[in-house]
Amino acid sequence: MNITITGKDVKATEAIKDYVEKKIERVEKYFDTDIDVTVTIRTEKNEQIAEMSVKVKQDTYRAVTSHRDMYASIDKDIDILEGQIRKWKTRKNKANKEESIKSMPLNNEDTQRIEEEIIKTIYYDIKPITPEDAKLKLQEKPQDRFITFINQETNKVNVLFKLKDNKNYGLLEPEA
Repeated sequence: MNITITGKDVKATEAIKDYVEKKIERVEKYFDTDIDVTVTIRTEKNEQIAEMSVKVKQDTYRAVTSHRDMYASIDKDIDILEGQIRKWKTRKNKANKEESIKSMPLNNEDTQRIEEEIIKTIYYDIKPITPEDAKLKLQEKPQDRFITFINQETNKVNVLFKLKDNKNYGLLEPEA
């Protein structure tokens, strides 16, 4: 296990390093191979922000949280990472079962039913940005019709999408 801890505007003390090493063992138990862990800690106003990234072969798991206490922020990150890893491992195990949908013969009735199913899943990082930055990112990729992001101003998940005229944009925001 390789752990890199960096501090921006905050010194990464030995106590914090030991705490991260102890807590990362909860994540390490899910893997047989070496993992690379990158931890960045920083302070913004009165919030302590911990950002963790776990890289295993081609998979990357990431969590960013803020709290008034650095240790609480690290704990939240570990909980998030552990949840992501468990979810991904469960999906992989279900996909690898012998009795999966891939190995079943299809008839006409099954084909109609499968047409209404979710057949593709895409995973991507979701980062806190402003709607204006989301618009710029969407303009960088003309093939994409929408972008999902966490609105920095409201801390809620938003979707920015291109309208049919390909010139204007729409923004989906949750009310609650």
